[in-house]
Amino acid sequence: MTSPLTRRVTVLMGGFSAEREVSLNSGAAAAKALRDYGYRNVATIDVPRDVPAFVSALVETKPDVVLNALHGRFGEDGAIQGILDIMGIPYSHSGRLSSAIAMDKPTAKLLFERAGIPVAADRVVTRAEMLAEGDPLPRPYVIKPLNEGSSVGVHIVQDGDNFRPFVEEDWPFGENVMVEAFIPGRELTVAVMGDKPLGVTEIFTDRGFYDYDAKYAAGGSTHQCPADIPPALAEQAMALSVKAHEALGCRGVSRTDLRYDGETLYILEVNTQPGMTGTSLVPEQAAHAGISFPELCHWMVETARCDS
Repeated sequence: MTSPLTRRVTVLMGGFSAEREVSLNSGAAAAKALRDYGYRNVATIDVPRDVPAFVSALVETKPDVVLNALHGRFGEDGAIQGILDIMGIPYSHSGRLSSAIAMDKPTAKLLFERAGIPVAADRVVTRAEMLAEGDPLPRPYVIKPLNEGSSVGVHIVQDGDNFRPFVEEDWPFGENVMVEAFIPGRELTVAVMGDKPLGVTEIFTDRGFYDYDAKYAAGGSTHQCPADIPPALAEQAMALSVKAHEALGCRGVSRTDLRYDGETLYILEVNTQPGMTGTSLVPEQAAHAGISFPELCHWMVETARCDS
């Protein structure tokens, strides 16, 4: 195996999704961690929407491996992974098919259900149906874009709220809307590294739910790692998260978000490109498991590969 001191690593960051700013932070942190570990040839690419320009930038940096720190659409949904597969450049995290499935919430939930994993009841409706008279599910319920990450566009519709949760111009996420039964209770998350869970974190926020600002803004949330829950519940949460990781065919590092209503654990989603910022959950769980951030990034580089 080539020494980490000489392998050329290119970190993909930024991009053009709604999560661009977070990705810039993740990429900068990952690049620094790799240099701290001992990698001497670490380059970064702020991924443009211009595909030929992106390919040219990859050719220029001549990577032996790519660490993918992109978040959201086009970076987390299999699109970038497909380009890297064609070019034969090994990359971190999940492959193009599992990335695409995990990003498409209805498809991912079908696979979870098939694997016997509890999920919230849902309906997919058109934007026109959402704007028409009548709730698609009993309140409270959650509306979500079908294929965005980091809670972008997510909104809880409560009893007593205005009838229409959005007007037409407030929904730039396509013609369809996922409407999901709201699961009250505790917010838990589990990082999976390879085929092993790192632990369980409980998330607290005063924002009503773990939305985009709660995830990434300073003070938006607090994390308790490990979560103060019974050992049997922690084991169940970790087992379900590994099961979800495997059901989607994920590899590398993923993070599974769950809700616990006091009786049942429900999986909300699997993040195939979890955040790597100063407030991110995966580096926090890894540190609790005795894995430093540079060691985590090194592991992601060393286990990178293309789809076969």
